[in-house]
Amino acid sequence: MQTHILITGASRGIGAAIAETLTSDETKTVALSSADGDLANPATPVRLWQHCLDRLDGRIDVLINNAGVFEANPIDSDDVDWLASWNRTLQINLTASADLCRRAVLHWQARQTNGRIVNIASRAAHRGDSPAHWHYAASKAGMVAMTKTIARAYAKDGILAFAICPGFTMTGMADDYLASRGGDKLLAEIPLGRVAMPDEVAEMARWCAMDAPASMTGAVLDVNGASYVR
Repeated sequence: MQTHILITGASRGIGAAIAETLTSDETKTVALSSADGDLANPATPVRLWQHCLDRLDGRIDVLINNAGVFEANPIDSDDVDWLASWNRTLQINLTASADLCRRAVLHWQARQTNGRIVNIASRAAHRGDSPAHWHYAASKAGMVAMTKTIARAYAKDGILAFAICPGFTMTGMADDYLASRGGDKLLAEIPLGRVAMPDEVAEMARWCAMDAPASMTGAVLDVNGASYVR
């Protein structure tokens, strides 16, 4: 029987690599992008969930939350603008993911079937981020804590949850960040000597989605070239 997979944020970068890695005769995948719906709108996750259920014959076995934004929000911004940016990032990066996780857990409980969640977080969850990205770091730390909570609560039901925390990865988002903060200096902090490639993160996501042993549920996997070893 094919494994039915829902992936968010799959139009480019890590998400596109995950979708490609999980495309096989053994899987049926719906890879969503912002063109399918704006996750900044709280009404979007439920609509996308139902849309994907229809496309996947009423069954989703794996949820991969990759959608996210990384937008600067300096603390000296206008109060209204700062709060709006904070809320937008938390809504897209964390709340929308939580909404989809909730629907996935309820779906599996109702069907009395196993399921897997893979949440793509960030090394910012462990070490924070730049002064203009409080909201990003908070959203990713929340994603890690949420993943662990899901794993603890529903392992008995065969529902597994994993978080992956990439460091700098060769995507458009990372290119902009490295250019703005001095790429050579930042690369010097990575013992591996380079940033991760999207296909490396994708392979970890594929493994968590398809092959990781059940006893690993709740694990947080780092992909950062040893630049941040906990």
